[in-house]
Amino acid sequence: MSTDAETSRALQPADFRALHPADFRALHYAQHPLVLPNAWDHASAAVLAAAGFAALGTTSLGVAAAAGKPDATGDTAAETLALARRLAGLPCPVSVDIEGGFADAPEGVAEIAAELAALGVAGVNIEDGRSDGTLADLGERCETIAAVKARAPELFVNARTDTYWLGAGDLGATIARVQAFAGAGADGVFVPGVAADDDVRALVDAVDLPLNVLFLPGRHTVAGLAALGVRRISTGSLLLRAALHAVAETARAVAAGGQIPAGLPSYTDVQALVTVGADSPLDQP
Repeated sequence: MSTDAETSRALQPADFRALHPADFRALHYAQHPLVLPNAWDHASAAVLAAAGFAALGTTSLGVAAAAGKPDATGDTAAETLALARRLAGLPCPVSVDIEGGFADAPEGVAEIAAELAALGVAGVNIEDGRSDGTLADLGERCETIAAVKARAPELFVNARTDTYWLGAGDLGATIARVQAFAGAGADGVFVPGVAADDDVRALVDAVDLPLNVLFLPGRHTVAGLAALGVRRISTGSLLLRAALHAVAETARAVAAGGQIPAGLPSYTDVQALVTVGADSPLDQP
């Protein structure tokens, strides 16, 4: 397993069953950043739990793609909740991406968040990007964050702004948004797409909450982001895209008589993922 996974191991799998939302929160203030891999179904989440990651997130693109739907349209509430019910039984804390909240009014978003909290979910991501490529009204987003915290105070609310993700990359506007999110009660802030070290450092300095950054291959390293003060590093859809690539490449290798990668989990290993935990047959890092 890579250094990234070793860095994420604040706790061992045998300890996960005793975790509570407060422990998930503590992972954001540990010696090293929380490396949070993002899963899209039970198997991908279970294999990551078995690999020893301290916590897991979901990827909205992955959930949508698995359902044959486009991402970020608010059309996967049922699939997201169904996945959350399954993942809540895993032996590590889970944070669920609920896009913009799957409801128009703050109270509706808070209802969904409360349902997730009741299932045992440790945190949620709530974003301000809209399906039409614009940003949601800042005041409305702050009302939503406050409503969620009022209904489910134990949930770690990771408030995401898509200022960089949508291409604007306006540092000043981003700082204004994350500071407003902090004032509304968010527990952490997420700025996917930010890449420049100076911008990352400015965001860390601008808000007294853990900063979450999306890992960009070829641009970021865990050590480099840690040095800038980043507290949480997400893989987003990276693992899904890597898995899709592996599916196609392995099928091509079979058809062409090529080499099949070594170290694949066995049929028995995959069957065991339904009860993954401390005694998982899959290798620990």
